[in-house]
This record gives sequence, structure tokens and C-alpha cells, in this order.
Amino acid sequence: MVIIHVKNKDQSQFLYETTLDTSIDDLVVQIVAIYNGRLKIQRICAEMEELAKYGTLYPPEILGLTPEQVEELKLVDHDGERCIPSGGFTLVKDPIGRRNGKQPKKDMQDLIKKSVNEAKEMISKKLVLQNVIMTKKIIQNAIDLLKGTVLIVYPMKLPVHDVIRMEFDNIEDLSGTQAALEVIDPASAQIWFCGKEMYRDKKFVRDYVGKFENCKVIMKISNRGEGAPSREPIMNEDQRKQMMLHAYRKQEELKKLANDDDDSYLNSSWADSGNLKRAFHGLDNISWRPRK
Repeated sequence: MVIIHVKNKDQSQFLYETTLDTSIDDLVVQIVAIYNGRLKIQRICAEMEELAKYGTLYPPEILGLTPEQVEELKLVDHDGERCIPSGGFTLVKDPIGRRNGKQPKKDMQDLIKKSVNEAKEMISKKLVLQNVIMTKKIIQNAIDLLKGTVLIVYPMKLPVHDVIRMEFDNIEDLSGTQAALEVIDPASAQIWFCGKEMYRDKKFVRDYVGKFENCKVIMKISNRGEGAPSREPIMNEDQRKQMMLHAYRKQEELKKLANDDDDSYLNSSWADSGNLKRAFHGLDNISWRPRK
């Protein structure tokens, strides 16, 4: 099996396992599905953290209005009145006014936070260092975990306009958001190996990686039009730090040797090449200074 260390730009994402006989087109589709799935989970987790604090999302007609405007227009959040968290709620005003402020009780908050943390760990980038292979099944398990938690806290389901429910139903609208820039279109996605694009037509993994099945390589995924990603550095950050540390120690050793290069011993009698001759002539104890 070929282990692929998938990166986006210079950031590690996950490990993916494939074979040399896999077509480049299938490889791109599978990697993009996992990449976008991880982004979906991150978006859901972020919204569920807000759900645990401030309750369900206001409907579009109320969203962005002040309480005075809502009262003046006689608008009512019917879905918010229907979707009550299990065990009741506590009113906590959302400072940015996106949610209705019906905060679930502490045990339900803890359940949401626990599931969110578990889902994040399932897709964490740290799994690369642990050599854990990422699969679409893991992505689906994380989504199912979050979906099950929401059903426990909100048995009546979330409002149809809530972004969490829209994410679960795969009808989310990301247009005009930062998240839309992060998602990669599988139809136009590009994958790069050793600074070269892996073309998707009539090519296989072995055409780029070689004939050795058991290997680990780095590939980078990107949207078409972003250009070729930067090449991998010759050494990683730890190696660079070790090299700098070695150079610093060598420099300190040279400084110490320079300080120890003392030639004052040349003034000693034992270092005087003419000392023996003067001793034979009785001239070794002669002082030219006047006596006091």
C-alpha cells in the first residue's frame, strides 16, 4: 500500500492509503471528499459550541434585527419556541444576536462539548504524527456522533434554517463566507507530487510514484488556478533547529579556544632557549635594575 501524506499549501492535513493501480482521478476524488468532510466537521463543531451557549439560530427574517425592530414588525421565532432543549433552558443573551439565547442546561451542554471534542480528535491533524490513516468512514462516524448528540439535546430536531441542520442535510450555503474559500471543488481539484501536477486523464499512481508498493509520499491538494504549491523544504523544522544549535555550539567552542590562546608562558624561564647557556656562564641571576 502507498501511504500519502496529504497537505494543503504547507500545512499537514491527514494520511491516506491507496494502491499503485489507483487512477489519479479516483485518487483526487477520494482525497477531496475526506478533505471537505473534515472542513464540514470543523464547521459543525464551531456552530455546536455556539448552540450549547445560546440555543438555536434565529430565522432569516429576524436575523440581524434589533429587539425593537422585531417587536415593531411583530415577528415571532416559532421554530425557536418549538425547539426546546431536553431538560429545559436558561436565557442567556447572544452578544451578536444570531441565536435566541435559550441555553441548554449544564448536563446537555457537557454532552455537546464532549461530542465536539471527540469529533475534533477523530479528524485532528495530530493523527499524522501518530501514523493514523484517515478514511471516509471516520469522517462519517464523526458526523453521526455529532448528529446523534443534537437529536438527544433537541428531540424535536433543530429548525430547518439552522446551519447545523443544513450541514447534516448537506444543503448548506457557504456562498460569501470564508469557509467557501477553503472548500475544494472535486471537479477542478489538482494534486501535486514533487512539484509537478498529477494529471487526471489516463494516469495511475504508479506513473508518478514508481513501482515500489510499500512507500510513503507527500502530495499537495489545491484548487485549480492557485498555481503550483511550494516545494518541500530540504530539512524540516526540527532538523533546522538542530543544525542551528550545532552551529551555535561550534561558534562558542571557537570563541573559547580563541580566549585560551595565551602566549604569556613564553616569558617563563623554562621556555627561554638561551637559559641553559647563561646558567653555564653564571649569568642567570644577573639583574640590571639598580639596588635600593
